[in-house]
This record gives sequence, C-alpha cells and structure tokens, in this order.
Amino acid sequence: MPEKIYFCNFRTKMYGAPLPDKLHNLIAKAGFETLDLRDKFVAIKMHFGELGNLAFLRPNYAKVVADFVKQRGGKPFLTDCNTLYPGYRKNALEHLETADLNGFGPLTTGCHVIIGDGLKGNDEVELPVPNGVHFKTAKIGRAISDADVIVTLNHFKGHELTGMGGAIKNLAMGCASRAGKMAMHSDGKAELDRDLCIGCKMCFKQCANNALHFDAAAKKMSLDREACAGCGRCLSVCPVDAIHASMAKSTEPLDEKMAEYAAAVVNGKPSFHISLICDVSPNCDCHSENDAPIIPDIGMLAGFDPVALDVACCDLCNKMPRLQGSWMDDCGHGNDVFNDAHDNTRWRVTVDHALKIGFGTDQYELIDLDTRTSPGLK
Repeated sequence: MPEKIYFCNFRTKMYGAPLPDKLHNLIAKAGFETLDLRDKFVAIKMHFGELGNLAFLRPNYAKVVADFVKQRGGKPFLTDCNTLYPGYRKNALEHLETADLNGFGPLTTGCHVIIGDGLKGNDEVELPVPNGVHFKTAKIGRAISDADVIVTLNHFKGHELTGMGGAIKNLAMGCASRAGKMAMHSDGKAELDRDLCIGCKMCFKQCANNALHFDAAAKKMSLDREACAGCGRCLSVCPVDAIHASMAKSTEPLDEKMAEYAAAVVNGKPSFHISLICDVSPNCDCHSENDAPIIPDIGMLAGFDPVALDVACCDLCNKMPRLQGSWMDDCGHGNDVFNDAHDNTRWRVTVDHALKIGFGTDQYELIDLDTRTSPGLK
C-alpha cells in the first residue's frame, strides 16, 4: 500500500493561524498522536546549524514538536551528534554553545538539548543493520539509541555529496557517532593537485584527521590519503579547486551506507518524520555559510516512512522553478534540481538501496491539507 504523506503549504491568512499552528495541525493529521508517548523519552533529531549558517530551521518549529510530545505525556529532547570535521560542533561543549547561539534552548524550544554521542563523539552503541550489505552493525550515538521514540525534524535541502538532505540523511549521518560517520565516508578520498595549490592552508584548518600537511619549503600542501576520512570539508573551502575527489567512485557507496544507517536507527522503534521545504540551499547546513535558496519555499510534510517522505519532497522540489541569481544559474538544466546542482550526485541511489534492504517504500499518496484533496499516487 502507498504510504500516506501529509502536506501543507506556507501560506497563511491575515490574522489567521500562524505557521506553528499549521505545523501542529499537520503532525496531528498525519497521525503523530497515535504513537504511545506517555513516559517515553522522545528524541527529536534535527540540525542546529553550523555557526554562521542561517538556513537551518527556526527553533519555533522545534517547540511545536516538543510541546506536542509533552501534551501527550512524553519526555522530549532535541539532539544531534558531533561532526566529523572541525567546525563549531565537533565536541559537545562547542556543539551546545552553537545550538544556544542559534537559538535552541529550553526557553525557546520547550525542552533540553542533548548531544547524542557525548563529549568527544565516541559515546556510541552498535545497533544491528537489518539486511545490511555494507554493514552488519551501525555506530549510533548512545542518547539517540536509548530513546524510546525517534522523531526527525528535517530541513530539506541540497547536499554536495549526497544530492539532497532529508529524513534519511538526518537519521543516518546525523545519528551516527564520529566513528560511524567515518565508516560511511570511508570510500571518498580526497586528491590534491599540488600544481594548483597556493598554500593558503584553508584546507588544513578543516581537516580533523591529520591528513593534510604544509610543506614549508615548497609552500604547498601535501595529502596523506591513508589518513583521509573522506568527509569532504577540504573540497568545499579550497579557493582554487586544488583538492578534489573522484566522486563517481565515492558517492554511491556513501548513499547506500546512509540507507543502512538510517534503517538501523529506527529498527524496531516507533518513529515519525517531518520535513520543511524552505530556504532550500544547495549545500548542507554543516557549512559555516549558506547560499541563496535555489527554489521557492514549498511547504511542510509529515509521515511515518522516511523513505517515502524524502521521495515526496524531491518530487515537489522538481516541480518548482529554479530561482534566478542562485547557485542554479551555473548548473545544468535537466529534470532533477538536486542532480543538476551537484552533477556528481544521484540521490536516488539512497532510495533504491533502502528498498533493496527492505527499508521503507517509494510509493506514496500525497494528502494536501490546504485543499483537502489527495493529488494522487506517486
């Protein structure tokens, strides 16, 4: 049977219900209230945004979900795991400070923030991967593993390595410990063209794994590919494109591994998933900057199946015009905005692998709460 995915747009009437009320109504209609939340620890997995990035979801949306849980007797907490790259979220202290600076705290969200994999990113639990091809177990942050119910609150956007970032990526990369992130990234190795390198050391500041070294005599960087974790941060900051990766060889395994990690997180556990398609930046919120949106804002979606939810979001995005003056001005003009934004990526690989291992479905019925109609099956 097709999965029911509920949708509402961002339109509001003057003096009518505000957006937080629309989100509350959406998750209620989508069946969130049917879950047994009483006395349950409910992990609300979201991205707090890298310091300097402004595309992340507002804390107001998180408060709607937290209040919904508390009204039904649950014990909500916001959570994310530490990053593989340095940035300002690589340990729990900096991560909490960043979350606070970006507005996420008990007063603004109605619940506490807990970093899922502990102080240094190594507080993890190995969970079984159902029908795993790449992994038999996945290294997941302990606090997330300990939760009784998993909720994802996703900022749907583009991504430089996986094409798009939605519910699956939020579950997989977002719930993995630092070691888990490295396991998923392990096939993507950077390459350095020393002839192009200008010795600015921008890449050096991004590397958390001692894979990049500065040759003072040559005033060039050198790369130890054995030490490289394949996180891709150095690629995004090099001003002369001296660092690159053979992404055709690395993105497909990464995409498949994300499907397996996501399946491990929700295996045998109640879960619910919410995605907001707004401020659709071409790159991840892990960047310390965000580019202009590449398509108009669309709306909010919710359902129980993260795979169907991601497919529905992609389908809606691909019906929208591409905004002029954005990243898309310099990209191709195919049928898929995310494949065009980063032509080395194919987000559908993640979905296809999820189906292969029996995780979720790509068949859905989109129910539009604004029109009270079902636009049909996809």
